[in-house]
Amino acid sequence: MYSTDYQSAKLPTKVARPTRLFRYFNTAHLVFGYKVTRHQILFAVLLMFCLTPWASPPIALTLGLGLAQFLGNPFATQTRTLTHKLLQFSVIGLGFGMNARTAVAAGEEGLLFTVGSILGTMLLGYFVGKQLKLGRRVVHLISCGTAICGGSAIAAIGPVLRANDEETSVALGTVFVLNAVALFVFPPIGHLLAMTQNQFGLWCAIAIHDTSSVVGAAAAYGNQALQVATTIKLARALWIIPVSLGTTLLFKQKGVKVTVPYFILGFIGAMLINTFVPAAHPAGSVLVTLAKMGLSATLFFIGAGLTPKIVQAVGIRPYVLGTVLWVMISVVSLYVILHAA
Repeated sequence: MYSTDYQSAKLPTKVARPTRLFRYFNTAHLVFGYKVTRHQILFAVLLMFCLTPWASPPIALTLGLGLAQFLGNPFATQTRTLTHKLLQFSVIGLGFGMNARTAVAAGEEGLLFTVGSILGTMLLGYFVGKQLKLGRRVVHLISCGTAICGGSAIAAIGPVLRANDEETSVALGTVFVLNAVALFVFPPIGHLLAMTQNQFGLWCAIAIHDTSSVVGAAAAYGNQALQVATTIKLARALWIIPVSLGTTLLFKQKGVKVTVPYFILGFIGAMLINTFVPAAHPAGSVLVTLAKMGLSATLFFIGAGLTPKIVQAVGIRPYVLGTVLWVMISVVSLYVILHAA
């Protein structure tokens, strides 16, 4: 559900001459009968570090981004497929550390924010996209990704919209670049403004695009922020269904399939077990630890996929649209949260 298809964006066809550094890391050597490059070994070492307690989600993303900028991802095809499932299992695992009663209270608090921010973002996206002279499909995809849940919304709505590969890739690239920025920017702002755990979790769930960075930023802020952010973000993800149905009417599409985020049921089930089955707590704590490790690995994979070519292939106008929408939803939601009674 949480797609990383931004890695398949159409790129310039010109091939640059390999640098000495690139040749050094990509020369294959026989290791126990297998051809292995230093590039692949470095990838494995960094990934293993991301699974340790010393690697927070922002650090994992930073390591992936650093690798992408200098060498790229030696396992791009494999990680693109794995990221999709790993994030889902990580989110389900986090449910074993959450209380259902607290989650219901948080979800009720975030309901009005969710509805208002989705409608407002979609409308603003339409008018800004029109001024930028972007295609309707690209505008709709970027608006949905910003309003609901990043790459997952784009991956779900793209087929409903019958968007082509280039339109989908542009939208995904835009959202994931801004998503990476949010993971680094939000926690310092939260501390600067002395936001409570509940306030920051709510802000993350509304203003950060993708679940991976929402959970990563909230986890860096605190456990209560993590619970609030995860619950509200997953409730927000359910809006993929009505928005997909609305898309079929708006764009007059027929015979399309609407994707349902079924893994959210797994998260709810894990949360209910943790709340009402005390005997499951020891196993639940282990699953939460594994889930946090999975989240760090997910962010490392995402960072490793954001190569300079991916970033450049998007073009400036989609970034302008994505940035305007992101800044607006961030500033407005922050103001409302800080000044709510």
